[in-house]
Amino acid sequence: MPTSSEFIELCRSQIALLTQALGASLSVIYLTEELVESSQARLIPVAAYPDNSVALERSNRLALPSSDIPELDLVTTGLVQPRQLVLPLIHEELVFGLLVTEREDRPWTTWERSQVERVASTLALACVMDQRAQWLDQAQRQHRSMQTQQHDVLDNLLHQLKSPVTALRTFGKLLVKRLQPEDPNRNIAGSILRESDRVQELLQQFDQAIDLNPVDALSENPIRPIPLLPAGVLTASSLELVPCSIHEILLPLVETARAIAQDRNLLLRTEIPQFLPLVSANSGALREVLSNLIDNALKYTPSGGEVHIRAYSHYDRICIWVSDTGLGIPPEDLEHLFERHYRGVQAKGDIPGTGLGLAIARRLVEQMNGSIQGFSPLKKEGWIPQGIQPPKQGTSFLVILQTHREPES
Repeated sequence: MPTSSEFIELCRSQIALLTQALGASLSVIYLTEELVESSQARLIPVAAYPDNSVALERSNRLALPSSDIPELDLVTTGLVQPRQLVLPLIHEELVFGLLVTEREDRPWTTWERSQVERVASTLALACVMDQRAQWLDQAQRQHRSMQTQQHDVLDNLLHQLKSPVTALRTFGKLLVKRLQPEDPNRNIAGSILRESDRVQELLQQFDQAIDLNPVDALSENPIRPIPLLPAGVLTASSLELVPCSIHEILLPLVETARAIAQDRNLLLRTEIPQFLPLVSANSGALREVLSNLIDNALKYTPSGGEVHIRAYSHYDRICIWVSDTGLGIPPEDLEHLFERHYRGVQAKGDIPGTGLGLAIARRLVEQMNGSIQGFSPLKKEGWIPQGIQPPKQGTSFLVILQTHREPES
């Protein structure tokens, strides 16, 4: 691996120190170069004083053969003559090269030899740091290249995804127009249209994130901070909070969930008063949070089970419960529920997942100045009474949001 210009400059400064402070008349620094065909190393001069071929020729007579490098001992010092020193550049039992220095007018004293040894130690450490810096730079370039390739692939996939999403929205609109209001299938068509709109909104946020191209930002100026991603449900960097109706947000989600529950032989119970106080939230973010909790409840509840969705006001808060009668969550997994990519016992099951949904939900709820908690077994507060006690398994999630307050004039 070639040495950097900074390392060469450091070598020259150390040689100047030997010349000016200790009176060295000749100094050469060699680095080892591994050969592909051989296990031996070759010595390459990287800095010398005087800076000419005579210095190199004289130092070559002092330097030992490369095959003898591992046998050099820094303590005994490779002393060819009283006025000549050959010191290995050693760090953690690895030899990186040689420091060859000579003084014509007088022998080296013990103190002066110790100073030369310190110079050799400094050069060895600098060589290690230089190599590590170059390895890190190479790894960063490879990582940046991989990021660029991933960016291009993601860009292509998102572009190809837009067409089928647009087609689904068009089909949904046509179905809603053609079905009569009393037709039960009209609600299903409306759910298809709403979910298509949701996917299209997420795709737009993907586009905004990709257009930032953080790979280019890194390559242009790694010291300059990278700008934050655009505000939105996907990034949760900043959310605009407005008065929102829990009933209006939950109703379409419940309609979609009811169709899924029917298909999976689940019983869906809801208790969502129409005239709950408005909450201070972001409608898109809150929809994403509640949709994720409901989807999880439907996904992890076996056939014949129940899913309950309940909302009510409590002082200046609105409480939203999503509960299910599934197998529940082991106690050791509860404390990790909202960690990114953590799936716990679910990772061993057959139900696919990424472990991101709850982490995203918590981030969004916190952006709306609320809180989210998970309980297992399910809580009785999240159970809609039907004359029977709640089961002793299952899971409940509670989202608490602040009610909206008009600013005082």
